[in-house]
Amino acid sequence: MGWFNLPLPWSEMERTLSGHPTQQSGDGGDSPAWTRRREGYFRPDDLAELQFDDDAGARPRVPYAELHCHSNFSFLDGASHPEELVEEASRLGLDAIALTDHDGMYGAVRFAQAAKELGVRTVYGAELGFGRRDEPAGQAGRWPAGQERELPPQPQARSGPADPAAEHLVLLARDAQGYSALCAAITDGQLAGHEDPENRLAEKGRPRYSLPEVAERVAGRVAVLTGCRKGPLRSVLPSPDAPREARVEGYRRAAQRLRELTALFGKDNVYVELFDHGLPADTAHNDTMAALAAEFGLPTVATTGAHYVTPSRGRLAATLAAIRARRSLDELDGWLPPSAGAHLRSGAEMQARFARYPGAVQRAALLGVECAFDLELIAPDLPPFDVPPGHNETSWLIQLTYEGAVARYGTRYQNPKAYAQIEHEIKVITELNFPGYFLIVADIVRFCRENDILCQGRGSAANSAVCYALGITNVDPVAHGLLFERFLAPERDGPPDIDVDIESDRREEVIQYVYRKYGRLKAAQVANVITYRARSAVRDVARALGYAPGQQDAWSKQIDRWTTHAANADNDVPDEVVDLANQLGDFPRHLGIHSGGMVLADRPVSEICPVEWARMPGRSVLQWDKDDCAAVGLVKFDLLGLGMLSAIKYAVEMVRDYQGIHIDLAKLPLEDPKVYDMLCRGDAVGVFQVESRAQLATLPRLKPRTIKDLAIEVALIRPGPIQGGSVHPYIRRRAGVEKVTYDHPLTERALRKTLGVPLFQEQLMQLAIDVAGFDPAEADELRRAIGAKRSVRRMEALRQRFYDGAAANGVDQPTAERIFAKLVAFANFGFPESHALSFAYLVFASAYLKCYFPAAFCAALLRAQPMGFYSPQSLVADARRHGVTVLGADVNASLAHTTLRPDPDGGEPAVLLGLSSVRTLGTEPAERIVAERRAHGPYRSMTDLARRVRLTTPKIEALATAGAFRELEPDRRKALWSAGAVAQERPEKLPDSGVGVEAPPLPGMEKVEVAMADVWATGLSPDSFPIQFHRERLDRLGAVPAAKLVEIPHGTRVLIGGAVTHRQRPATANGITFLNLEDETGMVNVVCTKGLWARYATIARSSPALLVRGVVEHAAHGAGVVSVLADKLQHLDVRIRTKSRDFH
Repeated sequence: MGWFNLPLPWSEMERTLSGHPTQQSGDGGDSPAWTRRREGYFRPDDLAELQFDDDAGARPRVPYAELHCHSNFSFLDGASHPEELVEEASRLGLDAIALTDHDGMYGAVRFAQAAKELGVRTVYGAELGFGRRDEPAGQAGRWPAGQERELPPQPQARSGPADPAAEHLVLLARDAQGYSALCAAITDGQLAGHEDPENRLAEKGRPRYSLPEVAERVAGRVAVLTGCRKGPLRSVLPSPDAPREARVEGYRRAAQRLRELTALFGKDNVYVELFDHGLPADTAHNDTMAALAAEFGLPTVATTGAHYVTPSRGRLAATLAAIRARRSLDELDGWLPPSAGAHLRSGAEMQARFARYPGAVQRAALLGVECAFDLELIAPDLPPFDVPPGHNETSWLIQLTYEGAVARYGTRYQNPKAYAQIEHEIKVITELNFPGYFLIVADIVRFCRENDILCQGRGSAANSAVCYALGITNVDPVAHGLLFERFLAPERDGPPDIDVDIESDRREEVIQYVYRKYGRLKAAQVANVITYRARSAVRDVARALGYAPGQQDAWSKQIDRWTTHAANADNDVPDEVVDLANQLGDFPRHLGIHSGGMVLADRPVSEICPVEWARMPGRSVLQWDKDDCAAVGLVKFDLLGLGMLSAIKYAVEMVRDYQGIHIDLAKLPLEDPKVYDMLCRGDAVGVFQVESRAQLATLPRLKPRTIKDLAIEVALIRPGPIQGGSVHPYIRRRAGVEKVTYDHPLTERALRKTLGVPLFQEQLMQLAIDVAGFDPAEADELRRAIGAKRSVRRMEALRQRFYDGAAANGVDQPTAERIFAKLVAFANFGFPESHALSFAYLVFASAYLKCYFPAAFCAALLRAQPMGFYSPQSLVADARRHGVTVLGADVNASLAHTTLRPDPDGGEPAVLLGLSSVRTLGTEPAERIVAERRAHGPYRSMTDLARRVRLTTPKIEALATAGAFRELEPDRRKALWSAGAVAQERPEKLPDSGVGVEAPPLPGMEKVEVAMADVWATGLSPDSFPIQFHRERLDRLGAVPAAKLVEIPHGTRVLIGGAVTHRQRPATANGITFLNLEDETGMVNVVCTKGLWARYATIARSSPALLVRGVVEHAAHGAGVVSVLADKLQHLDVRIRTKSRDFH
């Protein structure tokens, strides 16, 4: 889950809450308050006007349907979105349009949504890529035992070759049953050999289809087109100017291929495809294809083989081809078409182009109408859950729930309110037929706990007492007064959403458990469509246009943030690059894996959407993203990896193993004042959810003292600034600066806990219940209606219902309107209270470990990397400021991962970096070093290690640079000298026979050189910070250390210097950029106005360290958190360069 800024400045939000609402849309940040959810398709404003325009060729209208069309979901092939293809088909007045992307249905849902809105008939198909028949077949031995047969050839990977070797065949589903069969056939090729994942026959991007098996799978349910220039017929036709013998042989081979197709698919299902892109050979080849069709008695159909909507996209299509081929346009020129002919055309234009082939255009229209159907798929049910004999899913859920209730709530007599809530929830769950859903999630949680994997459910699931009793969640909804209907209501049209956080380092075990339990074809992960953003688009376009790699990189770095906005920042990027990059923005680049979503079904999910291998071993993924899955009703389970859970687990284990203290996470002292004192100081680097710049600035002002205060902190503040100098009313009321007021006495019950300011989505629902007399289900409907952009009619009905209910409760019309306006303004910002409470427990647990066990906490964070807001260098620097000693890796002491080294005197243990943190080494060699040391004792010399554990020269050199041989050779320079010779030592060689193992006298390394070596080898310096080596110079310049800024009066102009750790420019900050500078004493937040950033843009973007002149600002004008409003930036030359985390 990402964390972004509010899609509205705090000042405007405050005006709304003060009774002056404004209309403002959000920025789509992916957070519980504003999810990155793709809205349904919206008709372009100009489409109605253009639909019957003469310029489109739609008058007089000639019937025609486009049957062969690629969108940009053919990945670096098509140059138009599926929605744009449908729009153009509507403008041209086509009878139908087919989507036939390569080897999949990636864009089918978007295509269907646009077509439904515009009233365009749709055909669903795919262009399958078979291996070339003239290539050698695969080996039979790779098939599962007893199923040996010759492997079909595999197509060449589409990325890399200028013209990938493959044979293409277009299949069009005739109806919904044909669609399911085609999806299954695609999955068969994409997952070929899935029965033996260790010996897969297919791989991502290279399916392996068997033509007879495909024909058997789709028998009678698809129409077959003979395809493009790589189709089975055209691919064997020689050039028209070839010798007569070659043309005769080509015709004979094409006839044989056509005979095979009719034998496999049936004569009634094969259509000979004609297309004309204006190339010299097109007419001659079309004549040959028409002759073949006449000889076999088959119909011809005309197509455009479209790859984009209009000729203007031709340049972009060529650029995409160059990107795919990893060549420049000049290098690819010989393979590119001379004109942009592969675009959609009207029936009249097609009739004119194919006049010599009577009926080809009309037959395309007839076939299109015949194969057209709406993608109204019947979503599969969840797989049945195995229950003990004598039980069904409902009875088993009831038994497990009440068993858990006794453990968590005690007996019915001890907590009658909780049991009443459980009975209510079970009734709703049973009525909606969701017992199996809860049992599946409970089983996943059971697997985690039985295998000692930390996990917890979160999100709205924490509103459920049933989830709490089953052990899915750890927040008691009864004690906190949470609304179950926020999670599940009778009027909901789909299953609830239960997110399970799992310690990230062991999430793969859980995912593979789900695959094993439900089967590879009935379980698949949801895709994440990786799209182009400004930086990646600029880089790839520059490469395609032939610019040097250094220039590509330099231009891409001039774009400040990853965004969907145009790549038009203040830079010197050529106009042609900018223009093509902007066209490329939001195009699909490739298919990734969703962060946690898995779909389960009672039948092969591959009949709804094709499934393919992911890059990660053992993972298979749907070809649709989460929004596509939701649109067709597929049930998604979110198994999310949470790095902090891994860090907490590691810290608890290290405290137990190295300090002999057992920590029970379920029994932490949640009111511990020492922990809250630490948080109130803003001392929260590394603490879950409250470590960002904005949160560190807010903690001292919010002054949390309870777990509920932490929940409010989580809900109130996200990474990024509090906008425009305005502070949220809650903080002022919390500080006693502003009086707590309510619009009406009826709102007090809902808003009392947050001092009259709505923060949680549950409060929105409670306001509707208290003020307007809604029942909980109606309140949830109101919440969902406000958040839906297309529910105008439903929203108006609910608005009137609210006014009528408020009037019945004695609320006057102006007050009711003011309250309702606030609800509407608040809806897009509200954070689920249950979600905030779930996270608040992790906030406290991580803060508790940092407060009492800083060494173990630091070591755990380093082991769990990558995670969190700060780099390992910053985490280590913060730990040192808390008195923790950090030691570099040591071949005779370190484990593969970071751990602790006990203090012989019983003091705080030291952090000991793991061997796997050393550059180039990695986990497997590090584990071999540790295993050999444990088995046969410590290493006696560098040569001894090289003979016992064979390592390459770069690995030995990296260990020497990191000082990992310090007990064997204290002088790093000597160790590095000997590394090359030592790496040649082998057990079969005579001991001490190597040349150059003993280093001559060499000068020692200075402290700054040691730090440079540490940073190069491990990414951090264990006992220093890069800026400290420049402190003498900074002192001469009058620069103030970060730790002393708190002593500087508000409004004083100062000079500061430090390494840049973060650059951030929130979308709603009106161009303000925030820098985080760090020196050896601490961190400081720097505010850069839009004008200042423009003035010093190059330095500000690229300098790893900066000198900043500016004015000190205290949050409370003389007290509290300190920042610096910059008025001048200057590059600070440092010998040790560190990387910053920019615009995340």
